[in-house]
Amino acid sequence: MLNALRIILIETSHSRNIGATARAMKTMGLSDLILVNPQEGIDDQARAMSSNAVDVLESAKIVGSLKEAIADCHYVLGTSARKRYLDWPLITPREAACEANHFVKSNMKVAVIFGRERNGLINEELEQCHAHVHIPANPEYLSLNLAQAVQLIAYELRLAILGSEKYRPKELLASPAQLEGFYNAVEEALLKLNFLEAKAPRKLMPRLRRLFQRVALEEVEVNILRGIFEEIKRKIS
Repeated sequence: MLNALRIILIETSHSRNIGATARAMKTMGLSDLILVNPQEGIDDQARAMSSNAVDVLESAKIVGSLKEAIADCHYVLGTSARKRYLDWPLITPREAACEANHFVKSNMKVAVIFGRERNGLINEELEQCHAHVHIPANPEYLSLNLAQAVQLIAYELRLAILGSEKYRPKELLASPAQLEGFYNAVEEALLKLNFLEAKAPRKLMPRLRRLFQRVALEEVEVNILRGIFEEIKRKIS
């Protein structure tokens, strides 16, 4: 079950943080690590910080985009330390682990994304997540480093998945690629209807993304909705 959990690090600045993350993951039984455009690769510092988790480092994949990192994932969680220009579903690590448990036990892959050490995840990356995980630390001293955050969330994931026999089966969720195709169809239809202004789109599409990501659409649902918007486009062409 734990093999269905993926940790994704975005543009890490220091290789030692990658090593410390690998150690945190192995301690909790996680092994699937993907690095998106790390500024420093897996070097001697990373290996030293990983202690006896070099195997997690050696099996880690380095990719060029978040889209590639989550391509085969069904449920995606993004970590966020602050509120953004749009309020997204904000859940605690324990709530996130509970949700992840249901998807993993329904044979779906779950990813947790961690952003840059200084700035975290940007809005465009968070828009690709179903929910945002916020660690309710002391607001007067938010000094959690990357590996500590990974350790805390990995612990909650392990506890939820190995400690619970009860879960509600989930239908297969739409893939990131299917969702992007759906969002493109929605945007094109709204442009043709003149409901969305190309030169002044405001926040309409990000708000719609937030709505549909929050719902966690299933494959069948996305196919139905995309079919509706494709038909709209055809009727007004």
